[in-house]
Amino acid sequence: MRQTWRWFGPNDQVTLHDMRQAGVEGVVSALHHIPTGDIWTLAEIAQRQKEISLHRDGTPSGLQWDVVESLPVSEDIKKQQGDWREHVANYKVSLRNLSDAGIGVVCYNFMPVLDWTRTDIEHRLPNGGTCMRFDWHDFVAFDVHILKRPGAIDEYSETLLDIAKTRYAAMDDATQDNIARNVVYGLPGAAETFSLDDVRQHISEYAILSEDGLRNNLIAFLEQITPLAQELGIRLCCHPDDPPFPLLGLPRIMSTEAQYRKVVDAVDLPANGITLCSGSLGARPDNDLPGMMQRLGDRVHFLHLRNVARESDDIRGSFYEAEHLDGGTNMVALVHAVLNEEKQRRTDGRTDWSIPFRPDHGQDILDDLHRKAQPGYPAIGRLKGLAELRGVIAALTYVDRAPT
Repeated sequence: MRQTWRWFGPNDQVTLHDMRQAGVEGVVSALHHIPTGDIWTLAEIAQRQKEISLHRDGTPSGLQWDVVESLPVSEDIKKQQGDWREHVANYKVSLRNLSDAGIGVVCYNFMPVLDWTRTDIEHRLPNGGTCMRFDWHDFVAFDVHILKRPGAIDEYSETLLDIAKTRYAAMDDATQDNIARNVVYGLPGAAETFSLDDVRQHISEYAILSEDGLRNNLIAFLEQITPLAQELGIRLCCHPDDPPFPLLGLPRIMSTEAQYRKVVDAVDLPANGITLCSGSLGARPDNDLPGMMQRLGDRVHFLHLRNVARESDDIRGSFYEAEHLDGGTNMVALVHAVLNEEKQRRTDGRTDWSIPFRPDHGQDILDDLHRKAQPGYPAIGRLKGLAELRGVIAALTYVDRAPT
């Protein structure tokens, strides 16, 4: 299990020095400043590789760019409208350029309109730390009363609508603005961000797409790019929906094992793979993460190891980012399944037997509270998670190799 860390570029408040001191082996990054749908040129890729290779003082960092997260898929591709054919062609060029630069793992997602969604990015914990949280009642209040999405009230129960109405009535303007900002939050340095009007427009354009329709568009996209990725030796890995249930009346197609199986089987090439995110998938009580790793493991090309604490047993419900060994996912069982998959890959002679993982997200603790890094990506909180995961890996590896 290769230990990697997400880095958002030179403006990231968590530096390469921090990462080296944490013992990170590789870097997960992207060219967030390039507009979605445009080509990632060799020059831009080389510039990011150079930035990763050097500390701010010019000394070698000893790190390299291992995983792209993410080479984004445009809304036009997802909806198969507008410039989608040009964007697919550009995606292929970007894959070739990444391959020429020696980068072999490309993570992406196919979530309509919004990527990960949270209502609070500084939820206060009993220990004084903070974390990200998704409050289902606040989200319904946003959908019905702030976004004012047409037809939204028809999708919720009377009880839920009453709770949302009460929540909204208690919000001042600043609270409303904060929730709206959190829901449509973008990555730092991203070339584009959405306004509420943008979200409304995209939602209206997705109205004609069912779950099957969106899945068919994903499969059509993969049918065009996966053979090239296979030829180039690039492993594509689709990130699950976050959270893994429908929002804003939009379809979700990568939220369960069954949904992943449909896409993997539809384009049955080894390059068509999975980013197994235990936090995203773990927000649903019916997702069995160790079992998913056992059954889909041969297609898992990248791992996000994090945990969430669900606040109900409902499919759609509130949750918050828990400590890595806490929450609803049995992390020890999941890591055990990963190590078993790596053992099988070595037996089969696969060159990709070591699966890159990163300690995804983390609670803001200690100096994180003053650093104000990208939400979900603190230095100390992730270091704590990585240390805990290292302990699990070391213990399971020792037990596996210990003489009987």
